[in-house]
Amino acid sequence: MQIRCALVGMPGSGKTTIGRQLAARAGVPFVDLDHRLEQVLGTSIRQFFEAEGEAAFRDREAQALAEAARQPGGMVLSTGGGAVLRPENRKVLQAFGNVLYLRASPEDIYKRVRHDKTRPLLQGVNPLDKLRDLYAQRDPLYREAAHYVIETGRPTVHTLVNMIMMQLEMAGSAEASTAGGLP
Repeated sequence: MQIRCALVGMPGSGKTTIGRQLAARAGVPFVDLDHRLEQVLGTSIRQFFEAEGEAAFRDREAQALAEAARQPGGMVLSTGGGAVLRPENRKVLQAFGNVLYLRASPEDIYKRVRHDKTRPLLQGVNPLDKLRDLYAQRDPLYREAAHYVIETGRPTVHTLVNMIMMQLEMAGSAEASTAGGLP
């Protein structure tokens, strides 16, 4: 079974870390949409965002997502935290393959990334409040896009990768048995 899945979730939820290990374990390419965008833009997302604004960034993000989704074969795709904001992106993700929402509470995310100076959303006066606001806005969108919600609060990365692999293998078996006419 070849895995083709996309990871969505809040910034700091583990999409890149888990995505890399999941792709390595499954033997498929790992694509980090934010990293790909920075290569295309020739600058950091933060700098592009500041210079061109959110609408221009979301346009470029939608283009990059559509291009990645057109690539055939197995893949683990890690999206940016805001990729689900546009309805067309949620549709692209659902058509792409299995969408996994790596759900983490704002408090867990804050504990993980509070010392990370590269994350723009944590540079404000009250980053935990900012995370809570983003979570309230985005959680319903992540849930709408996702086929599966994976709680990332306590398990280790290795345990999460194992859980995801089992979930995807069960989903693949169910799809194969349905497609093959098996009971």
